[in-house]
Amino acid sequence: MIKNIIFDFGDIFINLDKPATDKYLNAFGVNHEDPELISVMYSYEKGLMTTVQFMEYFYITYAIGKEDLLTAWNSILLDFPAHRLRFIQELSASKKYRLFLLSNTNDMHISWIQKDWGIEVFEQFKNCFEKFYLSHQIHFRKPDEDIFNYVLSENDLVPEETLFVDDVSANTATAKKLGMHVWNLVPGKEDVVNLKI
Repeated sequence: MIKNIIFDFGDIFINLDKPATDKYLNAFGVNHEDPELISVMYSYEKGLMTTVQFMEYFYITYAIGKEDLLTAWNSILLDFPAHRLRFIQELSASKKYRLFLLSNTNDMHISWIQKDWGIEVFEQFKNCFEKFYLSHQIHFRKPDEDIFNYVLSENDLVPEETLFVDDVSANTATAKKLGMHVWNLVPGKEDVVNLKI
């Protein structure tokens, strides 16, 4: 019996244009397969480096200025459909499940979302969840097992009583390995509002 639901954020609630940032940075000669760049991005996503340090890296390495980086970095973020906010508000109000959000989200992205949505809407969304876990605040990232173990342990969640909803197969694979039920949602073909438990 499902008692807990852990939701991802991007392409579950907020729509994403995943290739957008790479396309934008290509013009600056950024090699997205560079191991150093990948390491820097993961460090930033885990909150192990500040936004200032992250921006300095791109300026020193690729001569990308602050405004260009902000535009490129946040170009992945699209709209937040109102029907999804209504869905999570209604699910939260029903008190049927303990609800959690678990997202690989960095400081620049969450700052853009708060500004784009407005703090009131952002807080309405955030308040639907018992806990709101962002990778840069807890220093873990999916699909590593430690981020799932952290959430399960901190909230005394039984994996077999927990559903994890994410659009990335590597993330749902880890959750499934740990004993959770999973929904590997396909963006554009499926919508979280059609959740069936």
